[in-house]
Amino acid sequence: MKTLLAVDGSDNSYEAVRALQYFARSQQLTLLHALNVPKPAYPMMMPEAAEEIYKTLEQSMREDGERLLDRVQALLPMHAGSTTKQLRIGSPTGVILSMAEEQKTDLIVMGARGLGPIKERLLGSVSHRILTLAPCATLIVNGPVKAMKQILLPLQDHFDAESAIRFLQLKPFHDTMKIALLTVLPETAPPWPNDAAAAAASAEMLENQADYINDVAERLRAIGYEAHGVAVLGTPATMILQQATLLRSDLILMGTRGRQGITRFVLGSVSHAVLHKTPCPVLTFHSGDR
Repeated sequence: MKTLLAVDGSDNSYEAVRALQYFARSQQLTLLHALNVPKPAYPMMMPEAAEEIYKTLEQSMREDGERLLDRVQALLPMHAGSTTKQLRIGSPTGVILSMAEEQKTDLIVMGARGLGPIKERLLGSVSHRILTLAPCATLIVNGPVKAMKQILLPLQDHFDAESAIRFLQLKPFHDTMKIALLTVLPETAPPWPNDAAAAAASAEMLENQADYINDVAERLRAIGYEAHGVAVLGTPATMILQQATLLRSDLILMGTRGRQGITRFVLGSVSHAVLHKTPCPVLTFHSGDR
Protein backbone atom coordinates (compact mmCIF):
# COMPACT_ATOMS: atom_id res chain seq x y z
CA MET A 1 0.00 0.00 0.00
CA LYS A 2 1.28 3.47 -0.91
CA THR A 3 0.88 6.01 1.90
CA LEU A 4 1.16 9.80 1.86
CA LEU A 5 1.75 11.43 5.27
CA ALA A 6 1.08 15.18 5.08
CA VAL A 7 2.54 17.14 8.01
CA ASP A 8 2.40 20.79 9.06
CA GLY A 9 4.00 20.79 12.52
CA SER A 10 0.74 20.98 14.48
CA ASP A 11 0.02 18.72 17.48
CA ASN A 12 -2.48 16.66 15.48
CA SER A 13 0.08 16.35 12.70
CA TYR A 14 2.44 14.61 15.12
CA GLU A 15 -0.45 12.43 16.31
CA ALA A 16 -0.92 11.40 12.66
CA VAL A 17 2.72 10.28 12.66
CA ARG A 18 2.04 8.20 15.79
CA ALA A 19 -0.99 6.62 14.12
CA LEU A 20 1.24 4.99 11.50
CA GLN A 21 2.42 2.44 14.07
CA TYR A 22 -1.01 0.80 13.81
CA PHE A 23 -0.86 0.48 10.01
CA ALA A 24 0.90 -2.16 7.95
CA ARG A 25 4.31 -1.57 6.37
CA SER A 26 3.97 0.74 3.37
CA GLN A 27 5.18 -0.24 -0.04
CA GLN A 28 6.03 3.45 -0.38
CA LEU A 29 5.73 6.11 2.34
CA THR A 30 6.00 9.76 1.32
CA LEU A 31 6.45 12.48 3.93
CA LEU A 32 5.05 15.71 2.51
CA HIS A 33 5.17 19.30 3.71
CA ALA A 34 3.57 22.13 1.71
CA LEU A 35 5.26 25.54 1.69
CA ASN A 36 2.47 28.08 1.35
CA VAL A 37 4.78 31.09 0.90
CA PRO A 38 2.85 34.39 1.13
CA LYS A 39 3.49 37.12 -1.44
CA PRO A 40 4.56 40.55 -0.11
CA ALA A 41 1.41 42.59 0.58
CA TYR A 42 2.79 46.04 -0.33
CA PRO A 43 1.51 47.14 -3.78
CA MET A 44 3.84 50.17 -3.96
CA MET A 45 6.97 48.08 -3.34
CA MET A 46 9.48 47.82 -6.16
CA PRO A 47 9.21 44.41 -7.91
CA GLU A 48 12.88 43.68 -7.25
CA ALA A 49 12.48 44.32 -3.52
CA ALA A 50 9.29 42.22 -3.37
CA GLU A 51 11.05 39.37 -5.15
CA GLU A 52 13.98 39.54 -2.74
CA ILE A 53 11.66 39.42 0.28
CA TYR A 54 9.79 36.48 -1.24
CA LYS A 55 13.00 34.53 -1.88
CA THR A 56 14.29 35.18 1.64
CA LEU A 57 10.99 34.05 3.18
CA GLU A 58 10.83 30.99 0.94
CA GLN A 59 14.35 29.96 1.93
CA SER A 60 13.54 30.36 5.64
CA MET A 61 10.33 28.33 5.29
CA ARG A 62 12.15 25.69 3.27
CA GLU A 63 14.76 25.26 6.01
CA ASP A 64 12.00 25.01 8.64
CA GLY A 65 10.19 22.46 6.46
CA GLU A 66 13.30 20.34 6.04
CA ARG A 67 13.83 20.29 9.82
CA LEU A 68 10.18 19.29 10.29
CA LEU A 69 10.48 16.40 7.83
CA ASP A 70 13.67 15.23 9.54
CA ARG A 71 11.88 15.21 12.93
CA VAL A 72 8.92 13.33 11.48
CA GLN A 73 11.17 10.74 9.85
CA ALA A 74 12.91 10.16 13.20
CA LEU A 75 9.53 9.48 14.84
CA LEU A 76 8.31 6.88 12.32
CA PRO A 77 7.72 3.32 13.54
CA MET A 78 10.37 0.74 12.69
CA HIS A 79 8.05 -1.04 10.24
CA ALA A 80 7.05 2.14 8.37
CA GLY A 81 8.65 1.03 5.11
CA SER A 82 10.65 2.77 2.40
CA THR A 83 10.43 6.55 2.99
CA THR A 84 10.97 9.65 0.86
CA LYS A 85 10.66 13.32 1.89
CA GLN A 86 9.01 15.97 -0.27
CA LEU A 87 8.79 19.76 0.06
CA ARG A 88 6.38 21.35 -2.40
CA ILE A 89 5.44 25.03 -2.82
CA GLY A 90 1.71 25.78 -3.03
CA SER A 91 -1.54 25.62 -1.10
CA PRO A 92 -1.65 22.58 1.22
CA THR A 93 -4.81 21.19 -0.38
CA GLY A 94 -3.49 21.49 -3.93
CA VAL A 95 -0.09 20.08 -3.03
CA ILE A 96 -1.53 17.06 -1.19
CA LEU A 97 -4.05 16.22 -3.92
CA SER A 98 -1.48 16.65 -6.67
CA MET A 99 1.02 14.38 -4.89
CA ALA A 100 -1.66 11.75 -4.22
CA GLU A 101 -2.61 11.68 -7.91
CA GLU A 102 1.01 11.65 -9.03
CA GLN A 103 2.00 8.73 -6.82
CA LYS A 104 -1.28 6.80 -7.10
CA THR A 105 -1.56 6.89 -3.32
CA ASP A 106 -3.77 4.35 -1.51
CA LEU A 107 -3.97 6.24 1.80
CA ILE A 108 -3.50 9.87 2.86
CA VAL A 109 -2.74 10.40 6.56
CA MET A 110 -2.96 13.87 8.12
CA GLY A 111 -3.89 15.77 11.26
CA ALA A 112 -6.90 18.09 11.52
CA ARG A 113 -6.06 21.47 12.93
CA GLY A 114 -9.72 22.53 13.16
CA LEU A 115 -11.36 25.90 12.68
CA GLY A 116 -14.59 25.24 14.55
CA PRO A 117 -17.69 23.63 13.03
CA ILE A 118 -19.33 26.76 11.56
CA LYS A 119 -16.27 28.17 9.82
CA GLU A 120 -15.24 24.74 8.54
CA ARG A 121 -18.67 24.05 7.09
CA LEU A 122 -18.73 27.35 5.24
CA LEU A 123 -15.12 27.61 4.08
CA GLY A 124 -13.66 24.15 4.43
CA SER A 125 -10.41 23.39 6.27
CA VAL A 126 -7.57 21.58 4.55
CA SER A 127 -8.59 18.27 6.14
CA HIS A 128 -12.20 18.67 5.03
CA ARG A 129 -11.22 19.55 1.50
CA ILE A 130 -8.94 16.53 1.33
CA LEU A 131 -11.71 14.35 2.78
CA THR A 132 -14.02 15.56 0.01
CA LEU A 133 -11.67 15.62 -2.96
CA ALA A 134 -9.00 12.96 -2.33
CA PRO A 135 -8.82 10.15 -4.90
CA CYS A 136 -8.09 7.56 -2.19
CA ALA A 137 -8.75 6.59 1.43
CA THR A 138 -8.02 9.34 3.97
CA LEU A 139 -7.19 9.13 7.68
CA ILE A 140 -7.97 12.33 9.59
CA VAL A 141 -6.43 12.44 13.08
CA ASN A 142 -8.19 15.01 15.27
CA GLY A 143 -6.61 14.35 18.67
CA PRO A 144 -4.47 11.97 20.73
CA VAL A 145 -4.27 8.50 19.17
CA LYS A 146 -5.04 5.48 21.33
CA ALA A 147 -4.02 1.92 20.52
CA MET A 148 -6.11 0.98 17.48
CA LYS A 149 -7.85 -2.28 18.26
CA GLN A 150 -11.57 -1.52 18.00
CA ILE A 151 -12.99 -0.23 14.70
CA LEU A 152 -16.53 1.01 14.12
CA LEU A 153 -17.62 0.48 10.50
CA PRO A 154 -20.96 2.18 9.65
CA LEU A 155 -22.54 0.87 6.44
CA GLN A 156 -25.33 2.62 4.59
CA ASP A 157 -25.90 -0.01 1.88
CA HIS A 158 -24.18 -2.67 -0.20
CA PHE A 159 -22.09 -0.03 -2.01
CA ASP A 160 -20.49 0.85 1.33
CA ALA A 161 -20.08 -2.82 2.22
CA GLU A 162 -18.37 -3.80 -1.03
CA SER A 163 -16.06 -0.76 -0.91
CA ALA A 164 -15.17 -1.45 2.73
CA ILE A 165 -14.34 -5.07 1.98
CA ARG A 166 -12.15 -4.05 -0.96
CA PHE A 167 -10.25 -1.64 1.27
CA LEU A 168 -9.88 -4.12 4.13
CA GLN A 169 -8.62 -6.77 1.72
CA LEU A 170 -5.54 -4.55 1.31
CA LYS A 171 -4.68 -5.53 4.92
CA PRO A 172 -4.00 -1.89 5.86
CA PHE A 173 -3.49 -2.51 9.60
CA HIS A 174 -0.44 -3.83 11.42
CA ASP A 175 -2.37 -6.03 13.84
CA THR A 176 -5.67 -7.93 13.76
CA MET A 177 -8.57 -5.56 14.33
CA LYS A 178 -11.98 -6.08 15.91
CA ILE A 179 -14.63 -4.54 13.68
CA ALA A 180 -18.13 -3.59 14.81
CA LEU A 181 -20.36 -3.11 11.77
CA LEU A 182 -23.25 -0.68 12.17
CA THR A 183 -26.23 0.07 9.99
CA VAL A 184 -28.70 2.81 10.92
CA LEU A 185 -32.30 2.84 9.75
CA PRO A 186 -34.13 6.20 9.90
CA GLU A 187 -36.58 6.40 12.76
CA THR A 188 -39.98 7.39 11.36
CA ALA A 189 -43.07 8.27 13.36
CA PRO A 190 -46.19 6.15 12.62
CA PRO A 191 -49.10 7.91 10.87
CA TRP A 192 -51.16 7.60 14.04
CA PRO A 193 -50.46 6.49 17.62
CA ASN A 194 -50.04 2.79 18.33
CA ASP A 195 -49.90 1.84 14.65
CA ALA A 196 -49.16 -1.87 15.01
CA ALA A 197 -48.67 -2.37 11.26
CA ALA A 198 -46.05 0.39 11.04
CA ALA A 199 -44.27 -0.93 14.11
CA ALA A 200 -44.21 -4.44 12.65
CA ALA A 201 -42.90 -3.15 9.31
CA SER A 202 -40.16 -1.22 11.09
CA ALA A 203 -39.19 -4.28 13.12
CA GLU A 204 -39.04 -6.40 9.95
CA MET A 205 -36.79 -3.86 8.21
CA LEU A 206 -34.49 -3.79 11.22
CA GLU A 207 -34.32 -7.59 11.28
CA ASN A 208 -33.53 -7.72 7.54
CA GLN A 209 -30.75 -5.16 7.98
CA ALA A 210 -29.38 -7.12 10.93
CA ASP A 211 -29.27 -10.27 8.77
CA TYR A 212 -27.47 -8.36 6.01
CA ILE A 213 -24.93 -6.79 8.35
CA ASN A 214 -24.23 -10.21 9.86
CA ASP A 215 -23.56 -11.57 6.37
CA VAL A 216 -21.01 -8.79 5.80
CA ALA A 217 -19.42 -9.59 9.17
CA GLU A 218 -19.08 -13.22 8.07
CA ARG A 219 -17.26 -12.10 4.90
CA LEU A 220 -14.85 -10.03 6.99
CA ARG A 221 -14.19 -12.95 9.33
CA ALA A 222 -13.33 -15.02 6.25
CA ILE A 223 -10.47 -12.62 5.40
CA GLY A 224 -9.06 -12.56 8.92
CA TYR A 225 -10.92 -9.90 10.90
CA GLU A 226 -12.89 -10.29 14.12
CA ALA A 227 -16.27 -8.84 13.19
CA HIS A 228 -19.84 -8.59 14.42
CA GLY A 229 -22.78 -6.46 13.32
CA VAL A 230 -25.64 -4.43 14.80
CA ALA A 231 -28.63 -2.62 13.29
CA VAL A 232 -30.27 0.32 15.08
CA LEU A 233 -32.92 2.98 14.50
CA GLY A 234 -32.05 6.68 14.59
CA THR A 235 -30.20 9.52 12.86
CA PRO A 236 -27.01 8.24 11.17
CA ALA A 237 -24.47 10.77 12.51
CA THR A 238 -25.97 10.68 16.01
CA MET A 239 -26.05 6.89 16.21
CA ILE A 240 -22.52 6.53 14.80
CA LEU A 241 -21.14 8.86 17.47
CA GLN A 242 -23.22 7.16 20.17
CA GLN A 243 -21.99 3.70 19.18
CA ALA A 244 -18.38 4.92 18.94
CA THR A 245 -18.60 6.11 22.54
CA LEU A 246 -20.49 3.03 23.75
CA LEU A 247 -18.05 0.60 22.13
CA ARG A 248 -15.00 2.71 22.98
CA SER A 249 -13.98 2.65 19.34
CA ASP A 250 -10.39 3.60 18.50
CA LEU A 251 -11.20 4.38 14.87
CA ILE A 252 -14.28 5.06 12.74
CA LEU A 253 -13.98 3.61 9.24
CA MET A 254 -16.66 4.88 6.88
CA GLY A 255 -17.49 5.50 3.24
CA THR A 256 -17.92 8.96 1.77
CA ARG A 257 -19.85 9.90 -1.34
CA GLY A 258 -22.48 12.28 -2.66
CA ARG A 259 -22.42 16.07 -2.84
CA GLN A 260 -19.44 17.81 -4.35
CA GLY A 261 -18.05 21.31 -4.18
CA ILE A 262 -19.56 24.15 -2.19
CA THR A 263 -22.90 22.42 -1.48
CA ARG A 264 -21.08 19.69 0.39
CA PHE A 265 -19.12 22.17 2.50
CA VAL A 266 -22.23 24.18 3.36
CA LEU A 267 -24.66 21.34 3.96
CA GLY A 268 -22.26 18.66 5.17
CA SER A 269 -22.34 14.89 4.73
CA VAL A 270 -22.60 12.27 7.46
CA SER A 271 -18.83 11.76 7.35
CA HIS A 272 -18.22 15.48 7.82
CA ALA A 273 -20.73 15.67 10.66
CA VAL A 274 -19.06 12.72 12.39
CA LEU A 275 -15.60 14.22 11.95
CA HIS A 276 -16.62 17.38 13.84
CA LYS A 277 -17.62 15.49 17.00
CA THR A 278 -15.93 12.11 16.89
CA PRO A 279 -13.96 10.96 19.96
CA CYS A 280 -11.45 9.15 17.72
CA PRO A 281 -9.77 9.38 14.30
CA VAL A 282 -11.84 8.90 11.13
CA LEU A 283 -10.66 6.88 8.13
CA THR A 284 -12.79 7.33 5.03
CA PHE A 285 -12.84 5.26 1.86
CA HIS A 286 -14.62 5.98 -1.41
CA SER A 287 -17.98 4.25 -1.68
CA GLY A 288 -19.67 3.77 -5.06
CA ASP A 289 -22.66 5.93 -5.89
CA ARG A 290 -26.04 4.57 -6.74
